[in-house]
Amino acid sequence: MGLKRRGSGQPEVKRRKRVGFTEFDIGVEANECVKIFLVSKPEEVDQADSCCINPVDLNQFFGEDGKIYGYKDLKINIWLSSRSFHAYPEISFQKSFKGAMGITDLNPVFQIMFGESLVVKKDEFLDTFSTEQNYIRDVVSNGTVLHSKVMEKHDDSSTYISETESFTTEHQIISMDPSSGPVGQLYSRLVPLVLLLVEGGRPIDISDPRWDIYFSVEKEFNQLGAIGIKLLGFATMYRFYHHPDSTRFRISQLLVLPPYQGHGYGRLLLETINSIAIDEDIYDVTAEEPSDYLQQIRVCIDTLRLLTFEPVKPSLTSFSSQLKESNLSKKVGKFCSDPPAGDQKSMENFRTCIADRLKAEILEKNPETNGKTVIDVPSEYNPQMTFVVFQAASQEKVDQAGVNGNETNIQDEQLNQVVDKHVEEIVELAKKVTMHAKGQV
Repeated sequence: MGLKRRGSGQPEVKRRKRVGFTEFDIGVEANECVKIFLVSKPEEVDQADSCCINPVDLNQFFGEDGKIYGYKDLKINIWLSSRSFHAYPEISFQKSFKGAMGITDLNPVFQIMFGESLVVKKDEFLDTFSTEQNYIRDVVSNGTVLHSKVMEKHDDSSTYISETESFTTEHQIISMDPSSGPVGQLYSRLVPLVLLLVEGGRPIDISDPRWDIYFSVEKEFNQLGAIGIKLLGFATMYRFYHHPDSTRFRISQLLVLPPYQGHGYGRLLLETINSIAIDEDIYDVTAEEPSDYLQQIRVCIDTLRLLTFEPVKPSLTSFSSQLKESNLSKKVGKFCSDPPAGDQKSMENFRTCIADRLKAEILEKNPETNGKTVIDVPSEYNPQMTFVVFQAASQEKVDQAGVNGNETNIQDEQLNQVVDKHVEEIVELAKKVTMHAKGQV
């Protein structure tokens, strides 16, 4: 029996197409997958115990949501040389896939972060430790030394000596002009650290002759002479005109590299700038958006200066002698975290301090700037970067206050409630601490 053949005109059965679904990708935050290491030797690269720095916020470089898309098990280690400040990003991941958000191109992001100091090949990055071993020394050799201190060392902490031997270190603070070519190039390599470690940090205009930069460096010597120099930190300062014939100093950036923080190098930088201000009869020295750490340093410096201030020495001597004669224990000393409740004037001043601090934190503006206006003015130097600040007349202030009067009253009421609550918390805490101290006597 023959098989029945299908007619040539009969249509073929259509096969169903398989539908593919893209892999779901929620992305990963840059702060979770990116680590930055500051290394001084080639041997420290790829070592887990190398100095890892904690940036302010890496998410700011990766779009609005701060996430990286298209990679599974992404891990990025960025190695930053403390000799030449070149950067090499080492990227590893299990696989890449194109989800709904696509695949994040990482190279342009690293180019924005590190600019010309970015190195894409590992071998080239390792070569910079030898080819640019004396980079810092060559740049700062023509600077003006403002501070110098020599100390002896005998350990294996040297950056340039591999084996243990005795060597001498000299800490210096050097003043330089950032508009100089080599100095400007060094600062451009330090800008990534400003962006990574300083909240709200931004680069300065090195073409402006009013900028000064101060480098904190440490030179190393052995019996044969100088063997190397390393950068510990730096500070940038701008000279403002003050009417009628004076100058104001404004510190824009003061940064000590993470491995050298906590050793007093930031204090020496700040003290050096203050000394320059005194020598040049500068009107005052201010800081641009100072961090809490900088404020602590300023308090320490002010305390040391008060201890050597002649008008207060008799009071300090008298109080010190009383403590020695009475031989009081630290536990017996009265704990004072707030002014006496019976002193109305002191309490009002204390409450005003808290109110000003809270107002700056909540409203994010200075209440004393009401009525002030900024206007761009032409200049021979740079028309795009010159301006004048003036305060409106009293009538204009009244008009402006009338418009926002209701809103201001509401804000003041809310602020007073918050201040009262903070004062009550401080008083209660002071009472508890005082009772605890009395119980241990």
